[in-house]
Amino acid sequence: MSKQQFDSFDAMLANSDKPTLVDFYAPWCGPCQMMAGILKQVKEQLGDQVNIVKINTDNYPHIASEHRIEALPTLVLFKDGKASDRIEGVLRPEQLVARLQPNLG
Repeated sequence: MSKQQFDSFDAMLANSDKPTLVDFYAPWCGPCQMMAGILKQVKEQLGDQVNIVKINTDNYPHIASEHRIEALPTLVLFKDGKASDRIEGVLRPEQLVARLQPNLG
């Protein structure tokens, strides 16, 4: 997962040529730490079919608020700049891949 800078969250989503899975997390959140390893496995399986972006809700509360993030971790899949799926809590890698695949491609 590469770190890139964008002028805005919306610009990042709008400029993406593939679905973007956003992991809304906080460094103090235990389950969020578990998601980091799970997302790495998911990225290995899905490769270039999806971008994975992590948003620290402590640093970007306005983004979390705008997307009504109430529980952590929350994953939101954006396709064509719009939210197409939302997952709260931790899923096993194979569950997450199965959940994402219908929205890819």
